[in-house]
Amino acid sequence: MTWTTRLTGPTDLPADVTQVTGTPLPLRAVLGMNDSSTPSRTTDTNAAAGPTGPRTPGRRTLLRSLALTAVIAGTTLSALPPTAVAASGTPETYTLTIRHLDRAGAATGGYSTHVTGISGPGAQEEAAPYDASGTVTVRLPKGRYLLDSTLYGPDPATGTDWVVQPRLDLNGDTTVTVDARTTSPVDVRPPESGARYLNSIGFVEVTHEGTTRSANIMMGREGLRVAHLGPAAESGSVKEWFDTYWSGARSDYALGYTFTSDRALTGLVRHPAADKLATVKIRGAAAEGATGTGFVSVQPSAGPTVGLAQSLQLPATATVKVTPERGRWDVTFTGPAAPETPPNRYEANGIAVHAGATVTQTFDNAVFGPALDTTPGARPAGVRDGKTIALDIPLLADGDGHTPSAPRFRTATTTLHRDGVLIGTRQGEPGRAEFTTTPGKASYRLTASATRGDGTASAGSVTASWTFTSAATTGATALPLSIVRFAPDLALDGTAPAGTLLQVPVTVQGAAAGTGVRSLTVSMSADGGTTWTRVPVVDGKAGLRTPGPGKTVSLRAELTDTQGNTLTQTQRGAFRTR
Repeated sequence: MTWTTRLTGPTDLPADVTQVTGTPLPLRAVLGMNDSSTPSRTTDTNAAAGPTGPRTPGRRTLLRSLALTAVIAGTTLSALPPTAVAASGTPETYTLTIRHLDRAGAATGGYSTHVTGISGPGAQEEAAPYDASGTVTVRLPKGRYLLDSTLYGPDPATGTDWVVQPRLDLNGDTTVTVDARTTSPVDVRPPESGARYLNSIGFVEVTHEGTTRSANIMMGREGLRVAHLGPAAESGSVKEWFDTYWSGARSDYALGYTFTSDRALTGLVRHPAADKLATVKIRGAAAEGATGTGFVSVQPSAGPTVGLAQSLQLPATATVKVTPERGRWDVTFTGPAAPETPPNRYEANGIAVHAGATVTQTFDNAVFGPALDTTPGARPAGVRDGKTIALDIPLLADGDGHTPSAPRFRTATTTLHRDGVLIGTRQGEPGRAEFTTTPGKASYRLTASATRGDGTASAGSVTASWTFTSAATTGATALPLSIVRFAPDLALDGTAPAGTLLQVPVTVQGAAAGTGVRSLTVSMSADGGTTWTRVPVVDGKAGLRTPGPGKTVSLRAELTDTQGNTLTQTQRGAFRTR
C-alpha cells in the first residue's frame, strides 16, 4: 500500500475547467463511471418524458478525462462548464442575478457557478456566468434549474465551499445569494488515525418531470464544506453521493454514502468504526517463477465516483475497507503485459459486502478454463439462430471465473461436426466461432480448444467438447451447453502442496446446473494426460492426491445432462505442485 506517484509539474487543463492550484496528489485514483449512471451535469435519464433537444456531444467521455487529470494535479474540479450565455431569441426570459459571498461575508470573485436547465422552456439551457465583482446576471427562459457554485479563496489550504440549489424556479426576475457562511464541513474519515487522505467526490442528481440533471465536485485535498440553498425540491427528487478515499498502513479505505431526499447536503460527518466496515481482499497471482506489476482499482458499482487504485508487485494482496452503506462494489485487476501485447484486464462487478465480513477476489490464477456468466438474463454461451450456430464462451477464464480482456494463448481452434461430418474449423480467439449448417434435425459435436501462451511451465491447454441435437430455429435459441469449474485452493503462484490429499470444489454451470446432471465423473493425470485416474466426487468436491514436487496435475470432467447432452472437458497442466 506504499506506492505513490506524484506529478509535480504543471498540468494543462482546458481553459473552461475550474481549477484551484493545490499540492500534487498521489496517483492512486481513477475516475469510475458505470454506463448505467449519470456522470455529467446534463444527462437525460428519461428523454421520452422530458425535453429531447440536442446536448453537447462527448461530455461523458471528456468528464472522465478531465476528472482524472484534476485528481492527479490536486485540483478542485466541477463538471465541464456550459456556455456562459443563454440562447438568443428564447421567449419569456428573466434576469437571474447571483451574488457570491466568501466566509467573511464579503463579495468574492473566487467562484465558479453553473446553472443547468431541468424542465420548462429553459430545460435545454446551460450557463456559467461570471463577473469578478462577485455579482453576475444572466437572462434565461422560464423554467426549473439546478444551480451549483464552488467558492474558493486565494489559499487552497483554507478549503472549498460547494453550494447546491436543486430547485431554482425562474418565474420572474430572481436574485440568489450564494453565501459560503452557510456551509458546514464534510468530515468523513476512517478509524485508522494515521491514514492519509487521497481524494473525494461529491455528486448531486436532481430529477424533475422525468428529466435528470447533475453536478459534481472533486477534491484533491481536505477542507470541503457544503450547503443546500433555496427551497426544498419534491420528496425523493434529490440523490447525492459522497465518496472519500484514504490510504492507511494496514489497508486502504473507500468510504461512500448515498442520500435521497428533497435537499442537498449541508455538511456531512461520518466516522465509521472498524466493525462497521467490510473488507475486500484482492489477490493478484503470478505464475511460478514469474513477477511483474499489476494494477488494482476498487469503486462503488452505482453512480459516478472516483475509484481507489494502486499497483501490486505480483504476487501480492491488496486490502481495502469499504462502507456497506454504499451498496455493491466493483474490482478491476490488470495484469502485467508481455512485450508487444495488450495488458490482461479482469473485472469483478457487483460484489456484495457486509459489515465485519471479508470478501476475497483472486485474479489471474489457475485453474484456467471455461466459465459462464450465471447472472439472470446473461447471453447464452452457444446460440442456434436459423441455420447459424455460434459459440461465445470464455475458454481461458481464471480460477475464480474472471474473464480476461486479452486471453494469453498460442493457438485456438473450434470445430463443428454434424452427424459425424465436419462442417468447419475456425481459428482465432479462444471459444469464439460461428458456423452455417443445414436446417434439418441432426446430432452435433462442437469442440473448442486453446493452448495457453504465457510462457510458464504450467501453461497447459483447455479443450471442451459438447454433443447435442439441434434443428433450424426461427429465432435465437440457446444451445444446451454446460461446463465444469475446478477451484482448488492454490497459492498465488498457481501451485498446491506435493503429496497431499487435495479437495477440489467442482461446480457445474450452464444447461445442467442445479438438478440437470445425470452423471458426472472427474479424472486426474500426473503425466500430462497420457494416463488418467478417476477420482471420487463427494459433496461437490473431487478428492485427489497430488504428485511429487514440480509436477503438473491435469483434470478431466465427463458430464451427461438429463436430456442426454454431453460434455468432455480436459484441462492439461491445470496446476503444478511444490
